[in-house]
Amino acid sequence: MSNYSLEQALAFGASALNTTSESPKLDAEVLLLATINQSRTYLFTWPEKELTDDQQSHFIAAIEKRKLGKPVAHITQCREFWSLNFKVSPATLIPRPDTETLVELALTKATEKTGKLLDLGTGTGAIALSLASELVNWQVTAVDFKPEAVELATENKHALQIENAEILQSDWFNALSDSQFDIIVSNPPYIDPQDPHLQQGDVRFEPLSALVAKKQGMADIEHIIKASRKYLKAKGWLLIEHGYDQGQLVRDFFAKMAYKVITTEKDLGGNDRVTLAKWDPD
Repeated sequence: MSNYSLEQALAFGASALNTTSESPKLDAEVLLLATINQSRTYLFTWPEKELTDDQQSHFIAAIEKRKLGKPVAHITQCREFWSLNFKVSPATLIPRPDTETLVELALTKATEKTGKLLDLGTGTGAIALSLASELVNWQVTAVDFKPEAVELATENKHALQIENAEILQSDWFNALSDSQFDIIVSNPPYIDPQDPHLQQGDVRFEPLSALVAKKQGMADIEHIIKASRKYLKAKGWLLIEHGYDQGQLVRDFFAKMAYKVITTEKDLGGNDRVTLAKWDPD
């Protein structure tokens, strides 16, 4: 019996994932493309091409992993973000499309030709390296508490050949001494430890330390807002990603800490996602 054609493999994968995935056809397509190391165009230009024995075994194994709930990005070990390919691992969060909102907003505040930008809790480095790729004359610093995350972000930096970024191990600001920045961005842990969504979908496979925070998800956000005042230049901007229902809480805390020009922006799904404010002590 011959091996699956690409068309047959796609149909098999989509059918196998039909009851366990919210996007079975897309998942099967991504896993098949990773297996054959080809573009989407190739997949639909040559639907009759047969998989090799190794490719078929690899693809079926990948589908089985996905059936058990393992995230597609963990199976392929990569995820596209801001049109860049990032290596991912279970040690960090998988970059999500909604976080591109944070990148877009940060770019609107980077109005000078040169400057300094800090990314707190960088994980894969997706936010920092995406911004560094756009702001080639800026110096970008990215920090993470976990050595595995620092190693992964550094690997992504080298793979993407980005020169204007520095990745450091730091518990938030601890390793930054007296540095000051024009812009600080962060996608910190912001989920309430009791949130039932933590037991659903891909989130089950991601590190809790990167997801949850005390005080109903607000502890790290409040720490960053309070501490950033020391590390922001006058008229510098702080941008924080947060949960869809935390916009008012974040705005209120920014106001309590004497920030100005406080606004919340929505993500691709129309949910409150990023709140930004200016530090202008004068």
